[in-house]
Amino acid sequence: MAEVTEEATVGRAPDDLRDVVAGLLADRRLLAACAERDMGTLFRLLNHRGISTRRIAGAVDIGQGRLYEYMNGKSRVEKLVVFEQIADAFHIPGHLLGLARRPWEPAAPVAPSAPGPAASVPDEDDMAAMDAFRNADRQAGGGRLYQAVVRHLTETIGPRLVDVDSGPQTLAVAAALTEMAGWMAHDSGHDELAGRHFNRALPLARAAGDTPLAAGIAASNSHLALQTGDPSAAVHWARTGLDTVARGAAVPALAARLHAMSARALAAAGQPTAALRALDRAEQLLDGKAESDLAWLSPFDAAALATESALVLRDLERYDHAQASAEHAIRLRETGRARSVAFNRITLATVHVRRRDLESAIAVGHELLAADPNLGSVRVVRQLDGLRGLLEPHRAHPPVRAFLARFDDSRRARVLLLADVIFPPRGGITP
Repeated sequence: MAEVTEEATVGRAPDDLRDVVAGLLADRRLLAACAERDMGTLFRLLNHRGISTRRIAGAVDIGQGRLYEYMNGKSRVEKLVVFEQIADAFHIPGHLLGLARRPWEPAAPVAPSAPGPAASVPDEDDMAAMDAFRNADRQAGGGRLYQAVVRHLTETIGPRLVDVDSGPQTLAVAAALTEMAGWMAHDSGHDELAGRHFNRALPLARAAGDTPLAAGIAASNSHLALQTGDPSAAVHWARTGLDTVARGAAVPALAARLHAMSARALAAAGQPTAALRALDRAEQLLDGKAESDLAWLSPFDAAALATESALVLRDLERYDHAQASAEHAIRLRETGRARSVAFNRITLATVHVRRRDLESAIAVGHELLAADPNLGSVRVVRQLDGLRGLLEPHRAHPPVRAFLARFDDSRRARVLLLADVIFPPRGGITP
């Protein structure tokens, strides 16, 4: 740990100290420390910004010895009154520390019909930007859009985060776009970078008080954990999301997505009964009426559930049902969702291979190769490689051999077109 500075700013007035804190309210380290109620990290951040330990201890009415224990990790703040003193001393908004609105905070309008924490209401310009990025991503893949989203976060959203007049909506759009950047990094094959974006988005969503958005980010973490070979973590994140969404207004489609993610993880972990139970629950919830807006989240609809169901049923070796689900998903996604259709066709082809129906697998494979080669998705290329690996043992069959030759030619062309996506992006961390 860096050395603690004792005498940096003894003479500063309270308003000056609060200005220092205001400048840190967009810092992911401060947001994470508040979300975890880790006051030792918070105090270290303040100290590193020039606030002396004597001034910190005096502001929150604790002894310096106790402060050092917090800062060195030997003790943690546990008492509610101390959290309140910290919030009031440095003007840290109460919701960041899980407190009620502080007396000095301006009152925020609350929808009278909402039974609990809900989604924030998006600004029209923010929503237009989200929709534009989301629609382009669905059709063209995230690889070529990643830098544009990061640039928008840096140049447009970042300055608003440090504006004292900004409210929870700014934190929510920052969280939503940071999560989107994570998905685009994942689509580009950069899973570690994707995880960093998701981990940064979550405390922003919590700070915004947007329960559905926080639960949706947990679902994203569940997906990423599963893709990186950790079904146990995937189950944990899905359950975390379900616990989160249960604390707010009813959003059945989001709960359905989380149950579907749980089913995926449980199937991968070899727990068929629990996986099917979770999948049934997702189906039951999908058509429920939401009590909260989901403006920041991609909709989880019948096509999305069919996609997840096909993967669960494939992993459980229920190939008839998996085939039906994959075909249903393709029918529902025939236009405007090139990447989704590609993923579903790959799932369908793998089901055919596992059933030893090579002719059907090859027919679907040719449809895949005929799809847009400019799709900027490394994930699609990697899943196509997986399909090739399943077909390789059947090379002696002439139609398979012919398909593999065409596949290799197509892959070389795709990789050349994706060269700017495959190589790691520079920077890539949002404000």
